[in-house]
Amino acid sequence: MRVTVCELPHEPMALATAWARLCEHTWQNESELVLLPEFAMVEPVWEAECFDAARWARAEAVSEGWLGLLRELHAEHVVGTRPSSVDGARYRYNEGFICSGADGIRPLRRKFYLPNETGEWEARWFHRGDPVFPAFRAGGLSFGLNVCTELWALETYTEYAEQGVQAILSPRATSRATRAKWLAAGTVAAVRSGAFGLSSNRVDPDGRCGGAGWIISPEGEVLATTSADAPFVTLEIDLSECAAARDRYPRYVFHGMS
Repeated sequence: MRVTVCELPHEPMALATAWARLCEHTWQNESELVLLPEFAMVEPVWEAECFDAARWARAEAVSEGWLGLLRELHAEHVVGTRPSSVDGARYRYNEGFICSGADGIRPLRRKFYLPNETGEWEARWFHRGDPVFPAFRAGGLSFGLNVCTELWALETYTEYAEQGVQAILSPRATSRATRAKWLAAGTVAAVRSGAFGLSSNRVDPDGRCGGAGWIISPEGEVLATTSADAPFVTLEIDLSECAAARDRYPRYVFHGMS
């Protein structure tokens, strides 16, 4: 399967240029699955300490508009997260979604683990979503969705290995200063699950979100990363590697123990 990871800004002018280039990239590289960053195209509302209903409504409207443009990527499957409300805005979620040619846009799971600190006031903007981490499908790919902070939910990787998940998709909004530890978390996720690790990240000029998307093999080899000079990367991944990896160390040690 040909997969694409990326780093994208949210500022309107920068985003318009980046989007056009991403669409050209995915078209030329015949991407089958594109992973977008966390809350792609929408301002990072969680940087504000206090919830603002008007900002939330704008974020939903902007996100809805961009969802209508996902077909421009010419990919069979696009995965990301979006703002989603239930009962008006009484319950608000960071909701994963998949857009597929056959089925349109479908919800996945909602982010459960929410930070609550300076610049990361997610628990004040979102309600907790789904505590379970099931396997989803994108054509022939079985994948799990761990949104940003949820990469540190190490207990999920045993279950993914048992379910035969072939990729862990991780949309992120993480800073330039913390790139190394996030890449370490992504490597552990791939190795422990025996799955490919895919992540895309937001990017902004001051480094609050620092790019560096990745594709990691089931054995923990970093196959590709994005950068300011190469903000989009597409690779062909061999899904048969996952079954073989689960029979090798350290995965086989834990078989049947969950």
